[in-house]
Amino acid sequence: MKAKFTYECSDCGMQIPAGEVIYLCPACSMRQQPGQPPLGVMKIIYDYPALSELSFRELEESHFLPLMPVNDTKSFSYLRVGHTPLYAIQSLDGHTLDAELFLKDDSQNPTFSFKDRASALVSAFAKENGMDTLVAASTGNAGSSLAGICASRGQKAVVFAPSSAPKAKLTQIMMYGAVLVPVAGNYDQAFDLSVEATRLFGWYNRNTAFNPLTIEGKKTVSFELFGQLHEQLPDLIFVPVGDGVIISGVYKGFEDLFHLGIIDRIPVIVAVQAAGSSNLVENIGNEKFTSTASHTLADSISVDIPRNFNMAAGYITKYHGLTVTVTDKEILKASSVLAKNTGIFTEPAAAAAFAGFLNYKSRNLIPKASSNVVLLTGSGLKDLNAVQPLFEIPQPVKPDLQSVEKFLKDFKL
Repeated sequence: MKAKFTYECSDCGMQIPAGEVIYLCPACSMRQQPGQPPLGVMKIIYDYPALSELSFRELEESHFLPLMPVNDTKSFSYLRVGHTPLYAIQSLDGHTLDAELFLKDDSQNPTFSFKDRASALVSAFAKENGMDTLVAASTGNAGSSLAGICASRGQKAVVFAPSSAPKAKLTQIMMYGAVLVPVAGNYDQAFDLSVEATRLFGWYNRNTAFNPLTIEGKKTVSFELFGQLHEQLPDLIFVPVGDGVIISGVYKGFEDLFHLGIIDRIPVIVAVQAAGSSNLVENIGNEKFTSTASHTLADSISVDIPRNFNMAAGYITKYHGLTVTVTDKEILKASSVLAKNTGIFTEPAAAAAFAGFLNYKSRNLIPKASSNVVLLTGSGLKDLNAVQPLFEIPQPVKPDLQSVEKFLKDFKL
């Protein structure tokens, strides 16, 4: 059973029937002011009454197709996107936790980041609608994700990325065969340039928030979490936030389940931002959006103007979400604690979410016996330079046991 869907503007509420490519609301986007988050980000609405008799198990068995803006699972890449592991962690640094901690490891996606969820859906939609060239602006992860997914589907990918993006991510983009357009500017400039190129060349644009399907792809993590937790809701979910699309996707997934009557509440979601790039959480509730230049080692969530500010702030306000900012020092420490205790090596943007959990824990804000989920959104191998301050690679030893014994004297083995 496939539900009909419509596009609904998250600002003015205008609805547009499905049937053509829709990006921003045509009415609200005309009122856009320079230096402000985009107006008119569209939200996809399904015929929830028509789907209300479906159980969660039935939705799982259908791969959630009734809640997807595509018609056939065969439209998706054969690469395994989603279905990432959820690890239960019992202790940290030798101390047993008095609350449940679950780590959702989305670095296990094909291109090693959460962004594959959005790219897979955008690619499938393009395949069903006869579009073979896709474009995106990216600090690295979205671009490498689009490039990898397109490579698996025989589609062309064009990626606009700041030339300062981590080399590993730029390398990924090129290895997948995409056209990389390095931009001598920041992410916002790369974003605007990619939109102009979309209009000029008629490409299909994957950009975060600009394309409403990115939110639909990312919401699948909520469906997975609910299933992996045996159809129980966690108490807190810690989500790294930059543009605000991942957190909007998490909310949208649970909101879909809420509209179907499968759940009776939306879990509390904690928006975690880097202190040096906190333009989203700092502006919630303000009459006018103001931004400061972002400076953080967590490049994937370093954003001056959050592209999905209005929707994300609306969700956080409506469902009583929480916010926290963490310093780069806290992010690096969290990355180290996570790797040494769990064997999971995440990039700084993902470690930020874990830093948010540790921040709450240090302030006794994690209720005892509560259930807590941390979204880990990308592999640490994507940005090795960021963690270099944590250690120094030892000098080589001579190839004899005496040298090894001397080398090991400071280690407790």
